[in-house]
Amino acid sequence: MSKRAGVIGHPVGHTVSPAMFTAAFAAAGIDATYEAWDTPADTLEGRVNALRGADYLGANVTVPHKEAIIPLLDGTAGAAQQAGAVNTVVHSDGALTGHNTDVAGFARSLRDDARFDAKGRGVMILGAGGAARAVALALIDAGARFIFVIGRQPRKTDRLVVDLKRFTSAGTTITWGYRGDGSFLRALAEADLVVNCTPVGVAGSATAGQSPLEAEHIRAGATVFDLVYNPAETPLLAAAKARGARPVPGLGMLVYQAAESFRLWTGADADTQAMFDAARRALGA
Repeated sequence: MSKRAGVIGHPVGHTVSPAMFTAAFAAAGIDATYEAWDTPADTLEGRVNALRGADYLGANVTVPHKEAIIPLLDGTAGAAQQAGAVNTVVHSDGALTGHNTDVAGFARSLRDDARFDAKGRGVMILGAGGAARAVALALIDAGARFIFVIGRQPRKTDRLVVDLKRFTSAGTTITWGYRGDGSFLRALAEADLVVNCTPVGVAGSATAGQSPLEAEHIRAGATVFDLVYNPAETPLLAAAKARGARPVPGLGMLVYQAAESFRLWTGADADTQAMFDAARRALGA
């Protein structure tokens, strides 16, 4: 029986995941298809229940459902339990388990693509959703000196920081503040790494062409990592380059977290080069 998988989010018109996974399935000789499932919030439960069908491997989960999907699953495992966010659902005999491969995907991209060691360094995270939780966990694991989180919703941002404080060890501080206030500007001036975990700047979205951070706030010499991968050079990365900062695009994280999803679904290692090539072709198109 041919198997099915896909990505659940809203909107998903920008995604290159179908191209990546189609290439990975082909390279591994696995008979499976991958689709983009645009899923408004009021249809999420129905979409999740459909994954219990015998022909489904599972699904990836993206904005805005990484946290909302958890009560609809039979359980979570691994990093998803710490992150409180799910980006991969695995189907097994009708049961659905939530995983989080963003943590490992970001850690690998930070190491292999950015060549950045977070130990003892200062970090600014833009956003307080599921992706921000995963990134913060990876940075806590890496021993970052401070992690400063900026989110649009104070209550949500505070909850994220309180949730993650219990995972920190001596030498790592995680806190949050308001955009534009004194603590924000001080933390930004000291940050060696800035990570955009918001969807601001995604091609084809309402924020296309926009940056989540004003260019004048980008420090020369800092590393700026944008999880947005479409377009390949986002407004934030273009501003970082112009300011003398080091821009790091989000495609590597996308591929590495997807490769881990592939392993969870199939038990096989993904051909990451084939996935990179397919993603770049899709972005070029």
